[in-house]
Amino acid sequence: MRIAQVAPLVESVPPRLYGGTERVVAYLSDALVALGHDVTLFASGDSRTAARLVPCSRQALRLDRMVHDPLPHAVVQLERVRQMAGRFDVLHFHTDYLHFPLFRPIAERTVTTLHGRLDLPDLQPVFREFAEMPLVSISDDQRAPMPPVRWLGTVHHGLPPGLCRFTAEPASGYLAFLGRISPEKRPDRAIEIARRAGMPLKIFAKVDRADKRYFQEQIKPLLDDPLVEFVGEIGDAEKSRALGDATALLFPIDWPEPFGLVMIEALACGTPVIAFRRGSVPEVLEHGRTGFIVDSVEEAVDAARDAHRLDRGAIRRRFEQRFTAERMARDYTALYNQLLSETTPPLRAA
Repeated sequence: MRIAQVAPLVESVPPRLYGGTERVVAYLSDALVALGHDVTLFASGDSRTAARLVPCSRQALRLDRMVHDPLPHAVVQLERVRQMAGRFDVLHFHTDYLHFPLFRPIAERTVTTLHGRLDLPDLQPVFREFAEMPLVSISDDQRAPMPPVRWLGTVHHGLPPGLCRFTAEPASGYLAFLGRISPEKRPDRAIEIARRAGMPLKIFAKVDRADKRYFQEQIKPLLDDPLVEFVGEIGDAEKSRALGDATALLFPIDWPEPFGLVMIEALACGTPVIAFRRGSVPEVLEHGRTGFIVDSVEEAVDAARDAHRLDRGAIRRRFEQRFTAERMARDYTALYNQLLSETTPPLRAA
């Protein structure tokens, strides 16, 4: 099958440091190639992929000091995809809804995976207007706020099995927080849990420009504690050790998390996850088996103290059964075939 993967340009594919969507696109593209598909990736020029790369910017826009507005670059990218659209059986977009007007005439050959939150009121008119665009959710919970649209299915994220190294015995025994410093991720709650449990906490996190004030005013004052260490943003090379040496990953979210890639990164290391019951968490974690799903700080503190009792080998095996990149690629291939079987006319120019 000839497949186009269209990634955001903000980060490279995969990102050098923090980045969820572009990381998933990287794993999916490489896994599709391994399954024998002809894959073309439209992404930033510094991307690394087993697919055929069509560079749509010099480098990841976040790292380019000359870039102040990503929108013009995204428009140019979509025009490049439009010009080449006739070469593909399926065009798979990971760019939210920006492409909807341009590719509406060939909606029957497009797939759009929605990676973000969908409970924002401003999104309702867009999805009502373009209700015929085939969509994929990354969790069933993510769909809840949406108007009637054309869902093809839900595909949970997956990782290459060798990406995160399994650690049978954590070397340091700390709690980990990995991701982004923001109010909805609740790093303050992670600090409270660690303090009340009497356990060290290492924070491996990115501070976005939009969240700098929150970090300075709400989080930085909490870091003056011998139990808390703020490490900062890390990449894949450091991730296995950061997660593998932890007794547990804290995922104390306070928002409808669409998926939470860091949860399965922890599971791949054999590290249990302690997560609040929001968004996709009950779909990803198995309570008492791969972690603990909690409803309060008190429950999280108890879970932190009990996390060492879980079988880390069993956690890794559940990752291999449920969350590999190959499984993700096969799920998407099934949706591509489903879409193409519903529409037999030849591909028209966009």
